[in-house]
Amino acid sequence: MKTRILWTKISRKAMMVLWGTAMTFVLVDCASNPVTGKKELSLMSESQEIAMGMQADPEIVAEFGLYEDAALQQFITEKGKAMAAISHRPNLDYQFKILDSPVVNAFALPGGYVYFTRGILAHFNNEAQFAGVLGHEIGHVTARHSARQYSRTILAQIGLVAGIIIKPELAQFAEAASQGIGLLLLKYGRDAESESDQLGVEYSSKIDYDAREMAGFFATLDQLSGGAEGRLPVFMSTHPDPGDRQQRVGVLAADWQQRETGHTYKVGRDSYLRLIDGLVYGEDPRQGFVENSVFYHPTMKFQFPSPAQWKLVNSPQQVQMAPADGKALLFLALSPARSLNEAADSSISNHKLVVTGRKNVKVNGLDALELEAEVVQQGQNAQGQPVSQVIKTLSYFIQYEGSIYQFMGLALEADYAANRGFFMATMTGFRRLTDPAKLSKMPERIQVRTVNSGMTLQQALQQFNVPADRHQEMAVLNGMALSSSLEAGTLVKTVK
Repeated sequence: MKTRILWTKISRKAMMVLWGTAMTFVLVDCASNPVTGKKELSLMSESQEIAMGMQADPEIVAEFGLYEDAALQQFITEKGKAMAAISHRPNLDYQFKILDSPVVNAFALPGGYVYFTRGILAHFNNEAQFAGVLGHEIGHVTARHSARQYSRTILAQIGLVAGIIIKPELAQFAEAASQGIGLLLLKYGRDAESESDQLGVEYSSKIDYDAREMAGFFATLDQLSGGAEGRLPVFMSTHPDPGDRQQRVGVLAADWQQRETGHTYKVGRDSYLRLIDGLVYGEDPRQGFVENSVFYHPTMKFQFPSPAQWKLVNSPQQVQMAPADGKALLFLALSPARSLNEAADSSISNHKLVVTGRKNVKVNGLDALELEAEVVQQGQNAQGQPVSQVIKTLSYFIQYEGSIYQFMGLALEADYAANRGFFMATMTGFRRLTDPAKLSKMPERIQVRTVNSGMTLQQALQQFNVPADRHQEMAVLNGMALSSSLEAGTLVKTVK
């Protein structure tokens, strides 16, 4: 939950309109692929492709937020526009944005929307590595890979985020599935990835960067842990990596440079490292963090207990919590309502709740409203017979600092009693954050240091007082081995 928190709701009506639109993409003719020049079947026109990206872009931005760094944004925009101009589709209005996420990823949406997370920018070690990945993502756009995979994207969007931590029956309340996030999870086949790798080499070379560095970045990716890193998938999970990918990109780059003999290609190591000096690294506690089963938000100055052993997912729209078995969901978000009663009435209407209890209460001195309700879902069992199930909910609407915070906890009727205590403890534990240590907690940032004499990377890290248990992490961050030899004057990334 970030400072500029939004109560964003992707309406099912809008999603059904999108689905209906997809069904109207009737094949009329074969079109020439902009990259290969070959005729291929397509269910989507260029104008429809652009419209899709344009519609999905604000959802991506709302879900993850933008990272504000004017110099870094100017850099990726300038390089992106230069590359777009020499690409196979220079007519598109390309947009290049930095998402405020620590996850290592880059991706593109149809129509020319290209995104880099600050997490991946932290792991590039020169301009050429960035340019190679930039070319790869632009290649997905120019070769119209999204158009080919569109039907798979539509099917993947339903229950995308909520399905990670909760039962499908409860997903409707999280309101997290969206067209934009579905596009983000699009996975291309090996042919498409190979084609984008080739285009990454071509495009980065054409704007004078050494594409061999792109292969080097794949080595860094191989060293990164592929564990659970939040709702945004890591780069390699959306970009399948055949075993010989790093070697193949190196060969493609070498072949290109052999054809362009006498041309000088740049790397831009020092210039890039100076550009990202000060970049936020890892999770940003200013947007909310958990310590000892308590969620703190230093910027918005509140805290509440989070149930121990529950998974917590924090986003600009809401904080979601759920147990490992997925039998309950608890979330916090801001309500756009102007009063507690208006907020409660809006929730009742939006979720079609049948109220079983409603009363005004105090939560640690704050005005609040408690609401218990249920909703009956109709469906079919495995034998096709009609069945119904009851979802019970407990909500607290709390007035604080001129805003109304809405908690909602929900579970199937059979699981509600076992989880109601967790709901109550969290909701009634909401309070003003006054602890100076939590209020002043700041994120780690990239710090670029200069080696003053010849030594290994490990020796440099020791000299810079980097804790020993973080040496390997810093080696990956720098794209080196701890035993790598460094000359005097070499720039090295650390964190502070």
